[in-house]
Amino acid sequence: MTSALKNFIDGGWRDADARESLQVLNPASAQPLAEVPLSPPAEVDRAVQAASKAFAEWRRRPAGDRIQPLFKLKALLEENLDSLARTITAECGKTYAESTGELRRAIENVETACGIPMLMQGPINEDIAPGIDEFMMRQPLGVVAAITPFNFPGMIPFWFLPYAVATGNCFLLKPSERVPITASKLFELLEAAGFPPGVAQLVNGGRETVNAILDHPDIRAVSFVGSTATAKYIYSRAAASGKRAQCQGGAKNPVVVMPDADMEMTARILADSAFGCAGQRCLAASVAIGVGDAHAELSGRMAEVARGRKVGFGLDRGVETGPVISAESKARIEGWIARGEQEGAKLLVDGRGRSVAGYEGGFFVFPTVLDHVPPQGEVARTEIFGPVLSLMPAATVEEAIRLVNERRYGNMACLFTSSGAAARQFRSEVHAGNIGINVGVAAPMAWFPFSGWGDSFFGDLHAQAHHGVEFYTQTKVVVERWPRDWSRRF
Repeated sequence: MTSALKNFIDGGWRDADARESLQVLNPASAQPLAEVPLSPPAEVDRAVQAASKAFAEWRRRPAGDRIQPLFKLKALLEENLDSLARTITAECGKTYAESTGELRRAIENVETACGIPMLMQGPINEDIAPGIDEFMMRQPLGVVAAITPFNFPGMIPFWFLPYAVATGNCFLLKPSERVPITASKLFELLEAAGFPPGVAQLVNGGRETVNAILDHPDIRAVSFVGSTATAKYIYSRAAASGKRAQCQGGAKNPVVVMPDADMEMTARILADSAFGCAGQRCLAASVAIGVGDAHAELSGRMAEVARGRKVGFGLDRGVETGPVISAESKARIEGWIARGEQEGAKLLVDGRGRSVAGYEGGFFVFPTVLDHVPPQGEVARTEIFGPVLSLMPAATVEEAIRLVNERRYGNMACLFTSSGAAARQFRSEVHAGNIGINVGVAAPMAWFPFSGWGDSFFGDLHAQAHHGVEFYTQTKVVVERWPRDWSRRF
């Protein structure tokens, strides 16, 4: 019998008034871990009412006081790193090393948000006109919300939460119903860190809960990470309700490999990018374009490393690739592998129909390599979100850049080379928000915004760093005059 998860509202844990719930499964074993409630709109409203009440006092606290619980939270995250990482691996499927790496990125964002007293500073001009000063200040929006995905349950909430509360807002999180246990543990730490009731709240649920967030008149801004179709839906519905929105969608991340690249290093890094986290990340390399002679060598090396990669439960020793999140995802990914063959690609390594000893019921897709994938085919243009790498040739770097720029996504693009001139041309001409040079996962550190172009992002201000501060604040410009003889006018 699995336990039912609770919502965290107004500083306390409470049973959700939900008619339905879902089982949370360990994707490596398909064994149930917990029951997650699908909270109705009334639960969202209850959380928003508590947040609205808390906002009046929280926004008035000095920025230096607001960040004190974040300092405590950073220490608590460090102390509980092992337990949190094991929880992520159990419900998400990634390896323990990947889970700890994810949490390190979460901690970076908490640390960055602790600089809010400086990050929120506005400009000032003295004597903008004779005797007149003008300055700009930043003030919080009010109640804000984030809807986060299954693939990084410990990191992605912290793209948003630290910046939101540090700038004086009150925050509501709706985690993925597939991986809600990590969020519950994180909120136990938030509670211990000493945030006042109503400042940070957790509401579990599904589509009905999401729509309640998007439609609630007192929620001023919404952040989202997920598929492009859902990102478009959330962005349009949030905008129709007059809310700010930052919505990160899907990706089809290309990697270009030049003939002068260090092939051994490239293959190793590319394998980690394509097959790490079972390919379930928005910055996974999914298409590798070999320029000139690089294609043949790259194909052989990628097939070799794919065959040798150890697949299994992420807490077992030596495992490099875990399961995908669900049986539905496994079936969908395997369908795309079959589609690749139908479109004329050569299947170098087939990850379908294999199991892991001791975890025969798990949702495993082994690393897969498709060669000579047609650039105009569906497989080359669709986000598969699994451990599948597509290879294709290009005669020149200019042709490779054209292939990169013909796709509708623009999350990440990487180049492997030893030529500074090629690197400069690539980073200048490629249409993507995150660029990697001899890097397989160009994930920005917490003090840079997580950029994205095209159908990979809907909005103006991205997550993290100064973009996060700007997103969660509104500017107020003050023009003031204080004549020296003012008192004699009355």
